[in-house]
Amino acid sequence: MGILSWIILGAVAGFIASKLVNSVGQGFLLNIALGIVGAVVGGSISNALGMGGVSGVNLWSLLVSVGGAVLALVLYRRFTGSSRL
Repeated sequence: MGILSWIILGAVAGFIASKLVNSVGQGFLLNIALGIVGAVVGGSISNALGMGGVSGVNLWSLLVSVGGAVLALVLYRRFTGSSRL
């Protein structure tokens, strides 16, 4: 995947994950960053489980990325002590 695909997938996954975890979000850039981190984390976990990882901008990649972004948001909250989540 190209960098533009990662940014688009990260933005969408970060936005969806922020709405699932809370209704406020962390801001546009942090949502993108956490979405990209979520794509990497979710892809690594799903690859380790033999389900395939993030392979492009498609529904499976979005679901994996959102799952990873939710995990990244929860961990972000835990380590920063942010009350915004």
